[in-house]
Amino acid sequence: MHVPVVFRPVVGTRPETDTHSLAPDRFVRWVIIGIEYAIVASLLLVASFVLVRTVIAFLRFGRSFPPAVVAAIDGILVVIIVLDIAHTVFGHLRSSVFPVRPFLVIGILAGVRDILSASARLTLSNPLSQRDFNDTLISLAVGVGVVVFLLLGLLILRFSGQADHEPTG
Repeated sequence: MHVPVVFRPVVGTRPETDTHSLAPDRFVRWVIIGIEYAIVASLLLVASFVLVRTVIAFLRFGRSFPPAVVAAIDGILVVIIVLDIAHTVFGHLRSSVFPVRPFLVIGILAGVRDILSASARLTLSNPLSQRDFNDTLISLAVGVGVVVFLLLGLLILRFSGQADHEPTG
Protein backbone atom coordinates (compact mmCIF):
# COMPACT_ATOMS: atom_id res chain seq x y z
CA MET A 1 0.00 0.00 0.00
CA HIS A 2 1.33 3.42 -1.02
CA VAL A 3 0.82 6.26 1.41
CA PRO A 4 0.99 9.73 -0.14
CA VAL A 5 3.32 12.16 1.53
CA VAL A 6 1.65 15.43 2.34
CA PHE A 7 3.67 18.51 3.24
CA ARG A 8 1.92 20.82 5.59
CA PRO A 9 3.40 24.07 6.81
CA VAL A 10 3.84 24.35 10.51
CA VAL A 11 1.78 27.22 11.82
CA GLY A 12 3.79 30.08 13.25
CA THR A 13 7.03 29.40 11.38
CA ARG A 14 8.69 32.03 9.23
CA PRO A 15 10.82 31.68 6.18
CA GLU A 16 14.53 31.79 6.73
CA THR A 17 14.72 35.56 6.08
CA ASP A 18 15.35 37.72 9.06
CA THR A 19 13.44 41.01 9.12
CA HIS A 20 16.27 42.68 11.03
CA SER A 21 18.67 42.17 8.11
CA LEU A 22 16.28 43.99 5.74
CA ALA A 23 16.67 47.32 7.55
CA PRO A 24 20.37 47.79 6.67
CA ASP A 25 19.64 46.75 3.07
CA ARG A 26 16.87 49.34 2.85
CA PHE A 27 19.16 51.98 4.38
CA VAL A 28 21.96 51.22 1.91
CA ARG A 29 19.49 51.35 -0.98
CA TRP A 30 18.27 54.81 0.10
CA VAL A 31 21.85 56.05 0.49
CA ILE A 32 22.64 54.87 -3.05
CA ILE A 33 19.50 56.55 -4.41
CA GLY A 34 20.44 59.76 -2.59
CA ILE A 35 23.93 59.65 -4.10
CA GLU A 36 22.49 59.04 -7.57
CA TYR A 37 20.17 62.06 -7.22
CA ALA A 38 23.14 64.14 -6.06
CA ILE A 39 25.04 62.99 -9.17
CA VAL A 40 22.14 64.02 -11.41
CA ALA A 41 21.90 67.41 -9.68
CA SER A 42 25.64 68.02 -9.96
CA LEU A 43 25.64 67.03 -13.65
CA LEU A 44 22.81 69.48 -14.30
CA LEU A 45 24.74 72.17 -12.43
CA VAL A 46 27.88 71.49 -14.47
CA ALA A 47 25.91 71.51 -17.74
CA SER A 48 24.30 74.84 -16.80
CA PHE A 49 27.64 76.35 -15.88
CA VAL A 50 29.30 75.19 -19.12
CA LEU A 51 26.38 76.48 -21.20
CA VAL A 52 26.45 79.92 -19.57
CA ARG A 53 30.24 80.17 -19.95
CA THR A 54 29.98 79.07 -23.59
CA VAL A 55 27.36 81.69 -24.40
CA ILE A 56 29.31 84.45 -22.62
CA ALA A 57 32.55 83.48 -24.38
CA PHE A 58 30.78 83.41 -27.74
CA LEU A 59 29.22 86.84 -27.22
CA ARG A 60 32.69 88.27 -26.46
CA PHE A 61 34.29 86.84 -29.61
CA GLY A 62 35.71 90.18 -30.77
CA ARG A 63 37.80 89.80 -33.92
CA SER A 64 38.26 86.05 -33.67
CA PHE A 65 34.88 84.81 -34.88
CA PRO A 66 35.85 81.37 -36.33
CA PRO A 67 37.59 80.18 -33.13
CA ALA A 68 34.62 81.48 -31.12
CA VAL A 69 32.22 79.42 -33.24
CA VAL A 70 34.34 76.30 -32.82
CA ALA A 71 34.59 76.87 -29.06
CA ALA A 72 30.81 77.41 -28.86
CA ILE A 73 30.10 74.18 -30.74
CA ASP A 74 32.58 72.36 -28.51
CA GLY A 75 30.93 73.74 -25.36
CA ILE A 76 27.44 72.89 -26.57
CA LEU A 77 28.51 69.32 -27.39
CA VAL A 78 29.95 69.00 -23.87
CA VAL A 79 26.60 70.17 -22.47
CA ILE A 80 24.76 67.60 -24.61
CA ILE A 81 27.09 64.82 -23.41
CA VAL A 82 26.67 65.80 -19.75
CA LEU A 83 22.87 66.00 -20.13
CA ASP A 84 22.81 62.57 -21.79
CA ILE A 85 24.74 61.12 -18.85
CA ALA A 86 22.38 62.82 -16.37
CA HIS A 87 19.36 61.52 -18.32
CA THR A 88 20.76 57.98 -18.28
CA VAL A 89 21.44 58.07 -14.53
CA PHE A 90 17.97 59.52 -13.90
CA GLY A 91 16.46 56.82 -16.12
CA HIS A 92 18.26 54.25 -13.99
CA LEU A 93 16.62 55.73 -10.91
CA ARG A 94 13.17 55.30 -12.47
CA SER A 95 13.65 51.81 -13.88
CA SER A 96 16.59 50.28 -11.96
CA VAL A 97 18.15 49.30 -15.31
CA PHE A 98 21.28 50.66 -16.96
CA PRO A 99 20.70 50.39 -20.69
CA VAL A 100 23.70 50.14 -23.00
CA ARG A 101 22.31 52.22 -25.86
CA PRO A 102 22.61 55.66 -24.19
CA PHE A 103 26.27 55.02 -23.36
CA LEU A 104 26.97 54.14 -26.98
CA VAL A 105 25.27 57.36 -28.08
CA ILE A 106 27.26 59.36 -25.50
CA GLY A 107 30.48 57.79 -26.78
CA ILE A 108 29.54 58.65 -30.37
CA LEU A 109 28.83 62.26 -29.37
CA ALA A 110 32.17 62.48 -27.56
CA GLY A 111 33.96 61.04 -30.61
CA VAL A 112 32.26 63.52 -32.93
CA ARG A 113 33.23 66.32 -30.56
CA ASP A 114 36.88 65.21 -30.72
CA ILE A 115 36.74 64.99 -34.52
CA LEU A 116 35.30 68.49 -34.77
CA SER A 117 37.87 69.84 -32.36
CA ALA A 118 40.79 68.27 -34.24
CA SER A 119 39.51 69.40 -37.64
CA ALA A 120 38.99 72.93 -36.33
CA ARG A 121 42.54 72.90 -34.98
CA LEU A 122 43.76 71.95 -38.46
CA THR A 123 41.66 74.58 -40.18
CA LEU A 124 41.83 77.58 -37.89
CA SER A 125 45.16 77.44 -36.12
CA ASN A 126 48.40 78.97 -37.27
CA PRO A 127 50.60 76.76 -39.42
CA LEU A 128 51.35 73.63 -37.45
CA SER A 129 54.68 71.96 -37.07
CA GLN A 130 55.03 68.57 -38.71
CA ARG A 131 54.77 66.84 -35.32
CA ASP A 132 51.60 68.77 -34.34
CA PHE A 133 50.10 68.05 -37.76
CA ASN A 134 50.83 64.32 -37.39
CA ASP A 135 49.42 64.29 -33.84
CA THR A 136 46.24 65.99 -35.06
CA LEU A 137 45.85 63.48 -37.90
CA ILE A 138 46.31 60.61 -35.45
CA SER A 139 43.69 62.21 -33.19
CA LEU A 140 41.31 62.45 -36.15
CA ALA A 141 41.90 58.83 -37.13
CA VAL A 142 41.35 57.59 -33.57
CA GLY A 143 38.18 59.67 -33.28
CA VAL A 144 36.80 58.31 -36.54
CA GLY A 145 37.71 54.77 -35.48
CA VAL A 146 35.95 55.16 -32.14
CA VAL A 147 32.82 56.58 -33.77
CA VAL A 148 32.70 53.79 -36.37
CA PHE A 149 33.28 51.13 -33.70
CA LEU A 150 30.52 52.53 -31.47
CA LEU A 151 28.15 52.84 -34.43
CA LEU A 152 28.76 49.17 -35.20
CA GLY A 153 27.98 48.37 -31.57
CA LEU A 154 24.77 50.38 -31.84
CA LEU A 155 23.80 48.50 -35.00
CA ILE A 156 24.57 45.14 -33.40
CA LEU A 157 22.45 46.10 -30.40
CA ARG A 158 19.58 47.17 -32.63
CA PHE A 159 19.55 44.03 -34.79
CA SER A 160 20.27 41.59 -31.94
CA GLY A 161 16.67 41.70 -30.78
CA GLN A 162 17.66 42.64 -27.26
CA ALA A 163 15.17 44.86 -25.47
CA ASP A 164 17.57 47.63 -24.54
CA HIS A 165 15.35 50.67 -24.68
CA GLU A 166 15.53 53.87 -22.77
CA PRO A 167 12.98 54.15 -20.02
CA THR A 168 10.02 56.29 -20.91
CA GLY A 169 8.61 59.04 -18.77
